[in-house]
Amino acid sequence: MASALAQILPLSFFNSGQACIALSRILAPRARYAEVVEAVAARARQLVVGDPRDEKTELGPLISARQRDRVLALIAVGRTEGAQIACGGVAPDALARGHYVEPTVFHRVDSAMRIAREELFGPVVCVIAYRDEDEAVAIANDSPYGLSGAVFTRDAARAIAIAERVRVGTFGVNGYALDPSLPFGGRKQSGLGREFGAEGLAEYTELKAIALPAEASA
Repeated sequence: MASALAQILPLSFFNSGQACIALSRILAPRARYAEVVEAVAARARQLVVGDPRDEKTELGPLISARQRDRVLALIAVGRTEGAQIACGGVAPDALARGHYVEPTVFHRVDSAMRIAREELFGPVVCVIAYRDEDEAVAIANDSPYGLSGAVFTRDAARAIAIAERVRVGTFGVNGYALDPSLPFGGRKQSGLGREFGAEGLAEYTELKAIALPAEASA
């Protein structure tokens, strides 16, 4: 688990969570749910929040006061809907200048909650429990978005089988990284079309279809 979280959390919190490919939902097996929540929260508490010009900083501010207020409002909605905060959830008092939100970890979250369905674009992670592989795939697909995802397992064949079932445009196994040689894009409300790779170049081509009469084509 430690090695998986070492890969997941930098992808959850990078750019203060302001990334379309951020791994903002972490699915954990029910048998180890409490353990995963505590491990995620412990790492989130260790993140150094501060001036992005400081080399020690791991989590900088959000882009604007408006976005900070939006994220804090959605955190409040999460609490109202019954999710619980393992850490964070507020703007840090020690940072008077800048639009900061403490790294926040929610638990007791289900996929019907707004914090699990909307793109927060902030340093907020939801840990969601699943019973078995089928339920994990169902939760992953229970979203209006479908840009990216990842699975972490020692079983490569199982990882590929899960990747084939999750309805997203890009998917990682034991990590996630953009590769310009591969097509990048989403499904559902994450958009249409692809950039990068041969498929991305195809966006800049013009195709012509010529329909021949039956006798000519024969």
